[in-house]
Amino acid sequence: MGKDFRPRLKGKIKKAYENLITDQQRILVIGDLHEPFCLEGYLDFCKETYQKHNCNKVIFIGDVIDCHFSSYHESSDGAMGGGDELELSIKKLKRWYKAFPEADVTLGNHDRIIIRKAQSSNIPSKWIKEFSEVLETPKWNFVTEVYYDGVRYVHGDKSGKARMAAKRDMVSTVSGHYHTDFYCEWMFGKTRAIFGMAVGCGIDSKSYAMGYMQGGKKEAIGVGIVIGGHTAFNVKMHL
Repeated sequence: MGKDFRPRLKGKIKKAYENLITDQQRILVIGDLHEPFCLEGYLDFCKETYQKHNCNKVIFIGDVIDCHFSSYHESSDGAMGGGDELELSIKKLKRWYKAFPEADVTLGNHDRIIIRKAQSSNIPSKWIKEFSEVLETPKWNFVTEVYYDGVRYVHGDKSGKARMAAKRDMVSTVSGHYHTDFYCEWMFGKTRAIFGMAVGCGIDSKSYAMGYMQGGKKEAIGVGIVIGGHTAFNVKMHL
């Protein structure tokens, strides 16, 4: 067989290939990272999933950093100081930024901890830097929520669980925040169908920062995929 041989696609293989290259949004939704306490291997899993499903857009669903040093949960007695934790978070986020240099990030409750504490101390907002500047991710777009193809992407701490938020607001909703939730649930009306998707997370539950979870339900490690607003599914990480 010559080196110029090119197999022809046909049948279901051709259909599958055509589906993969159709010009539409193919969004990888990455779960809560809580850096610097993200699970080892989660980044590689996200990169592989992005390639496998031919994604062309990335959304981090929030809590990209943990801010354990300033958390509203009780801090561990062996925890890093604020400066050390922030520097390690920035260092680890550099790997994510290198892999996905352009992305939307829906702000989570842990991301907003410092701002919330500044506000409670009556510190003027002018003193607060932008997230992208602090975390050294200039091309990441930090937002409260974002819409693509009629689907809402939001962290979930304020909007509530994805299935409830979708049904309440009658808009397909993708969220994180609830580390043990991992599903895609469709609801059908007379004129349209909507879905609620929970994408799980990428946390290391054995880290001291996740002590508040220990003894509870098992966290769900995975991501979500949304194609053109009409197709949505979860992909779990093999552990």
